[in-house]
Order: sequence, then C-alpha cells, then structure tokens
Amino acid sequence: MSMQDTPEDRQPEETQSVPLPGSERAPAPGVRDILGPVDPSRRIEATVVLRRQQEMTDVPSEALTRDELSSRYGASPADLDLAERTFAKLGLHVVEADAASRRIRLAGTVERMSSIFGTSLDELTSRSPDGTAVTHRHRTGGLQIPAALDGVVVAVLGLDDRPQARAQFRAIPLAAAGTSYTPPQLGKIYNFPEGTDGTGQSVAIIELGGGYGQQDLDAYFQGLGMATPSVTAVGVDGGANQPGQDPAGADGEVLLDIEVVGALAPKANIVVYFAPNTDAGFLDAIAAASHASPAPAAISISWGQSEDAWTAQARTAFDQALADAAALGVTVTAAAGDNGSADGATDNKDHADFPASSPHVLACGGTRLQADAATGVIRAETVWNDGPNSATGGGFSDVFPVPSWQSGISGPAKHKPAPAKAGRGVPDVSGVADPQTGYKVRVDGKDMVIGGTSAVAPLWAALVARLAQATNRRYGLIQPLLYQNGTHPASGFHDITVGSNGSYHAGTGWDPCTGLGSPDGNALLALLQATP
Repeated sequence: MSMQDTPEDRQPEETQSVPLPGSERAPAPGVRDILGPVDPSRRIEATVVLRRQQEMTDVPSEALTRDELSSRYGASPADLDLAERTFAKLGLHVVEADAASRRIRLAGTVERMSSIFGTSLDELTSRSPDGTAVTHRHRTGGLQIPAALDGVVVAVLGLDDRPQARAQFRAIPLAAAGTSYTPPQLGKIYNFPEGTDGTGQSVAIIELGGGYGQQDLDAYFQGLGMATPSVTAVGVDGGANQPGQDPAGADGEVLLDIEVVGALAPKANIVVYFAPNTDAGFLDAIAAASHASPAPAAISISWGQSEDAWTAQARTAFDQALADAAALGVTVTAAAGDNGSADGATDNKDHADFPASSPHVLACGGTRLQADAATGVIRAETVWNDGPNSATGGGFSDVFPVPSWQSGISGPAKHKPAPAKAGRGVPDVSGVADPQTGYKVRVDGKDMVIGGTSAVAPLWAALVARLAQATNRRYGLIQPLLYQNGTHPASGFHDITVGSNGSYHAGTGWDPCTGLGSPDGNALLALLQATP
C-alpha cells in the first residue's frame, strides 16, 4: 500500500500560509487598559493591496486615464480573480474590488480574519498620534497570507485599527494672535495669478475625523464678501462628515482646509473625503480621491505621522497610491509636520513625516510671515519655530532615496549633523504656518487663528488648481518643473534664509526647513508657461 498522501489528505494551497513581508507591527505607544481579545464573532473589514502587473519606474510625463492606468499598472485580471476566489473560499466576503487601484475590501469575523492572516487581535487603549487616549483593535508582529497569493498580495491593512496619523495644525484664540491673515490676503501676498479662481478645476481634501457645518461656511465666506464655494462630502469605509464633536481638534482641521481652498480657489469644486483614521481608511481615501471622475487638479493632505510609526507595507502601498495619483495628473500636497526636525519622536533622532516624505508628494513646510496685508509686501519671512513641538517639520527620509529631480540640491552639506545616508529631502515648498502669524478661520461658530503646516497643504493645492486653470494643463508630479530652474535660489519662490527647525538651518536655495521657499504665484505661472 502506497504511503503517499491521497488528494483528500493534501492540504489545499489556500489553507497553507506564508509570511507577508513588511507587515511587522510594533506595539502601540502608551498601551494601557488591555481589555482582552476582540469578540471573535465581531465583523470587521480590511483592505488588501495587490501587486502591479508592471512596475512604474517613473511617473508618466503625460497624465493617464483611469483605464490606461489600470491596464498598465493596475492589478492583472488573473491576480484579481485569484485573490477574490481564494478569499471567498476561505469564508471572507469581498465588499469591493478595483483593478485600477489594486485594492480588495474584505469583510469577515475577527475569528476568520485572524485565522487567515495569522494574527491575534486584542482590544486595548493606547496613546494616539495626537496624544489622546483611544481604544482600538491591536496586533503585533507579522501577518501571514494564503500560499496561493504569495507575491500577489503586497499589503493587508486595517486589522489593527489604531489611529495612524495626526492633524498638523495649531490653533490659538483670535485675541492671542500677533498678526493674522485671511486667505485672500495671502493670495495677494504670495502673488496668486490674477484672473484665476479655480474655474473648471476640482480640489480634493482628505480628512480622518471631524466635519464641517454649512452654517460655518456660509458665515465665513459672507464675512470675506464671497459666495460660498461648492463643497461636497464623500464618506469612505464608513467615515462621514460629523461636525461639532471635536471643535478643538479635527473640526479645526476640516474647516481650515476647506476655508483656505475655498477662499483661494473659490470657483473650484471642493470634495472632502472623510475616512477612519487608520492605515486602511487613509489609503482608501487617497485612492477614492485620485481615481474620481473627473480627477482633481490637486489633493490636499494635512494629516501625517513620523515615518517610523508606519509598517513598511503601509508606506509602500501609500507611496504607490500617490504615484498612481501623479500618473493620473493629480498633484498631492501634504503637510511636512509641526514638531520640528524630530517630528515629535522621543528617540533623540530626526525623522521625516509621512506621507509628506513620499517622493510622489509635494511636501509643504512652514514659515513665519510679516507682511503688509493691504499692499501685499513681505517685510520678513523666516522658518516657523516656536519650540520643538511648534515648528515646521523637515529633514531627510530614512526610507525613500533622493529622487532624480532633487539630486542637485546641496542641503545636506550645509547642515550638521548631516544625515548618515541622505534620503529624499523634505519639504519641497513652504508657506506661512506660524500660528502667531496665522490664518483667520471660523470653526464651530467661533472665529480663531490657526497655523501649522496643515494650512500650507491647502494653500498650495489651491495654487496648483489656479495654475492648472491658467495653463489648461494637469501637473501631477510638479516637482521636476519646480526644481529644474535652479535651486540657489529657485525661480518662482521667495527664498527663506533665516531660522531653523531644530537640527536643520535655512540657507540660500533649497533647505530642509522651507524647501525651495514660499510661492510667488505669478513668477511660477511664467515659469510653467515657458516650459513645454
């Protein structure tokens, strides 16, 4: 009698597992109140990311349609079909699947999810990136995936739903502000191109909490003597516009973003994507915004977290989604962080903030601005630094290499300590962010002044929309155009040469505090018009 296994005895490939590289997760910071295992019968959802059918070595110079992106760089039909069939056989429900963004949204019980992905989920309270205590699902260590999907699945996000990012803003009462500006005044100071207002463009905004009320928007824009712009809320993964629940926190971020974009690009269509503050929710919001039809001219992201607080699989999945956005002709602007060169980390090392450190993002740093609001004349502009936890982020990525368009910058040579291995430099550009010279906004019925690099991301998103309107072009990855005309100093910018953000100091040309500088919109328009 043969000792070989019969087909019935053999373990089917989908029940065998292999490790998922890059899925290792460290314990959440400040863990307390461990409540025990999550109820095994609870239904949860997760986002699975599949490999590209062809690597995108460079972002295409011409914007692709969504169908073109899907056929070249999306998931192959065979991979998508295999993944859907494999997970369905294992008892998970495929909520949605999209080849272009290479994502599958899965639902199932905690018990099934934990078994399939080789992990255990506990419920506990930990310290979120903004310092508050939050209760969430938690896992540590690496994940497993079915052997049949080895190499096909590149990320599994959302099983652990700890908050992934913090809003990069600083609010102060109106009376405490030394100097403050309305966004239209900043449009004048920064020479936003005259005769442009965002007509024909749309700007997407990513929010991971909070909300806005129409009453606030109407009152704010009426106070500016403007019509209220078109603002639409879109929910992602169960996220929703929920104003009034966090006036001192996420609501401030949401209203700031909308009011800055709306005041500086008043005729643009503004679409606000609300998602849960998890790695899966954040990624799904970026994909929803960039794959919208019509695609936005820009996506503004005011949320982030130190690079080392992300799993490797999440950073890679985000960077690829941001590359997809650029390939679709969408310029993504992101706040560089508000906690100086250390980015709030406590290991005595410098850290770049992510997703700003992705080479597919226009990273936005912060300045302190003294200007005449009436004439638009800048008297002084320096690096924003009110202390280690109220200063512009900036520095060098530990994970992303120097992109080709940044290879000529001499930033590291001017700064001590120079990074051991210089990576992608952050930020690319800047704008006013010091709350002491901040933005006049209205939040939950109160007028206040808000600063932070989270104000700079929507400022630049609005400028990109106006440049797109003026030139009838989509810019996608705009950095090569911004860097190509010299960085000592760069054309189209107000060069910031005074101040530091901790380890790094401003200097002539690009620096890891304020990048190329703050915008001169008319000069940038002339530069772009002269570029084929």
